[in-house]
Parts: sequence; C-alpha cells; structure tokens
Amino acid sequence: MKNIIITLCALAAMTAALTAGAQNLQLHYDLRHTISPATNPKNFPTLYFEFWKMRDSGRHLIKPGGFLLKTEADLQGLNNNIGKFFLQVSQSFRAWTPRIFLQLQYSGGGGITEPKQYSYYITNTYQGGAEVPFRWKQAFLTAVLDYKYVSYPKPTSDPIFTLYWYRGFFHHKLEFAGDFSVWTGNRNHGDEPTTGEKGKQGFFFAEPQVWYNAGKGLSIGSKLNCYYHVNIPADSWQAYPTLAARINVQEMRLPKN
Repeated sequence: MKNIIITLCALAAMTAALTAGAQNLQLHYDLRHTISPATNPKNFPTLYFEFWKMRDSGRHLIKPGGFLLKTEADLQGLNNNIGKFFLQVSQSFRAWTPRIFLQLQYSGGGGITEPKQYSYYITNTYQGGAEVPFRWKQAFLTAVLDYKYVSYPKPTSDPIFTLYWYRGFFHHKLEFAGDFSVWTGNRNHGDEPTTGEKGKQGFFFAEPQVWYNAGKGLSIGSKLNCYYHVNIPADSWQAYPTLAARINVQEMRLPKN
C-alpha cells in the first residue's frame, strides 16, 4: 500500500510540473530562541518551496483534484547549514459526482544534530482518506480526514484530521492562510526511548500565517508554528513566530514548440 501511495504521488508530481500551477518560495526567520532560549539554542532561517494546483475537470473517469508539493529546509546547523529537511507530497482524485475526493499523501525527512551521532529520521508517513474542498463566506477551505500509517519499528496507524484555509482581504492585498492537524499515535514506537510506554497520545500542529502583498510577486508576513507533542513528549504547548518574505509565481507553463 505505501509503495502505491508513493508511486501515485510521484506520477502526479510529474504531471503537475507540466501544467499551470501556483508556486512560491518563502524565507522565514524563526524566532524560537528569542521566545524560549532554555529549550532552543538559536534562531535560524528556514526555506520553504510550495507548489499547489487544483484541477477537477475533464472527460476522463478519474479526475485529479488538488496536488501539493511542499519542502522545508531548516538552516539550523553549524554555520547555518541545513539541519532539518522535510518533504510532503499529496494528490487527490475523483471518479464520482459529489465533490468528495480520494486523497493520498506521503511525508518524511531527516535532521542533523550536534553531536552528529544523535541525528534522526522524520519517519516515513503514508496517508489515505477523503478530502472535501468548500467555501465559507469569502474563505476557501479544504477538510481532510485520513488514515495515517507511521513506519516506526513498531508501526502506528491512526486517524488524522487536517483543515487548510485561505482568505484574501482588500482585493487580496492582505492574506490569511494556513492549516492545522490533529491526530493520535502510539506512545511505544518499538525503540529504546519509548520502551515500556503504553497507550495513545494526541498531537496538534498548526501554521497560521499572514501576508501583505507588496507588489510584483513579493509578499512580507509572518507564520506562527504551533506544536503539542510534536517536538517534545511533555504535555505542553509551543508557539514560535517567524518573520518572512515570499516570492509568488502564479503561473508557470512550458514554452510552446
């Protein structure tokens, strides 16, 4: 099943790259050391690249829906080398009249620490479920309910709910966007640090962001990264703001022969 998800997402990525799509490159300066110096050794820049395309038309039986490719590189290593890299790719499909899509997703990555013997994987995660795009007043939203499989030595499989949103103000001069996810997972991952743990625990992650469009594809703004049980096992919330700049490329097409 997981190989099928990766293959379908990879094929969707190649298809999307050959068609029109919205994409952006973001540079954030993460202020988590300023907010919590005891648990974060320093502030650091982060580079994001996002490609998003929404399609739901055509005469074929299977109609592609939303496609998302997102990469994150945290420059938190020595001399601002990449200390963490994360990749997420998802694709939805529809073969029926109601606008309820089948959604498939893969994510994973890794990180380098100092000293390097404590470096880590962001464990491969495979998701499949239902996606429903809709509008509420002037906002565009997408709700996703998935089955989530995380390939720890002792794998965990649980439901996860995600909501994406976008709202433009003043003719899209000001934008409010982002997403949040809630899910559960096994406490015991089958490794030494979690030996003896039992039961499930809840997780939460959100990244609300605000952008001011300065013109010619350039935006300035901020993101608030919110975590619960994502970075640390303690029952505590973390919220770290960023200062950011974004370059938007609204349309990209291959040149005609």
